Amino acid sequence: MGNFKEEIALVDTFVFDVDGVMTDGGIIPTVDGDFIRRYNAKDGYALAYALKMGYRVCIITGGRGRTLEHRLQMLGIRDYFTDCMDKITTMRDYFAREGVDPARTIYMGDDIPDLECMREVGIPVCPADAASEVLETARYVSEFRGGHGAVRDIVEQVLRARGDWARDSMGVTPSTLVASR
Repeated sequence: MGNFKEEIALVDTFVFDVDGVMTDGGIIPTVDGDFIRRYNAKDGYALAYALKMGYRVCIITGGRGRTLEHRLQMLGIRDYFTDCMDKITTMRDYFAREGVDPARTIYMGDDIPDLECMREVGIPVCPADAASEVLETARYVSEFRGGHGAVRDIVEQVLRARGDWARDSMGVTPSTLVASR
């Protein structure tokens, strides 16, 4: 392993879990079979901004529901796999289809189902409140908990290392994402 700051400057792809990473892991089931999750707006902004700057963002989650898919679509994320019980095969298929170099990829997970994917990429990372096995596997542990800025933390670090953070002062909003489609 080399220098972390130098290696993140080579990253061009992010892969994230949802529950426990983009959220605090809490879910509220609804009577229609969907789930209510709480997301951090700054995490969402960082993801939308990374996409605008040309980075790949992929979501692979065991979570499901129309509300989850709507959130990902609002952010402009087109590559997402929900209700996924075989994350490693899904990630490998995504890499092959998109020509992604695993060495230039960050995977952020928080629990046991994320371990295989974390071991497959160049830079495995996790939120501060991840499971102990995940903490041991991660090359970087965010100071932030899942759903409380961990996603923003790693995205911002990569984009800063590459000179892409805050390059476009106009930023992104859900309305600009919808208008650009």
